[in-house]
Amino acid sequence: MDFKDYLNEQLKDPEFKQEFNSETAKLESAVALTKARKDSGLSQRQLAEVANVPQSTIARIERGDNTSVDTLSKLANALGKKLKVDFS
Repeated sequence: MDFKDYLNEQLKDPEFKQEFNSETAKLESAVALTKARKDSGLSQRQLAEVANVPQSTIARIERGDNTSVDTLSKLANALGKKLKVDFS
């Protein structure tokens, strides 16, 4: 069995699927923030100063830890971006 088949089998379990989707959303947020920050040419420390949040908060988000919409909105504004939340 390859990984894709294994994952599809596991996703039939509602509890696993819920946890998988939650972790995927956090990872997608981490990747999006890291990309936007780097595209803007900012270090974590520089973004933290502009957004008025601790640098450790940015580091936590970029490694996939959970955060609030308020914090993501502050970071988006500091990057000159608009935060978009999509329920798909």
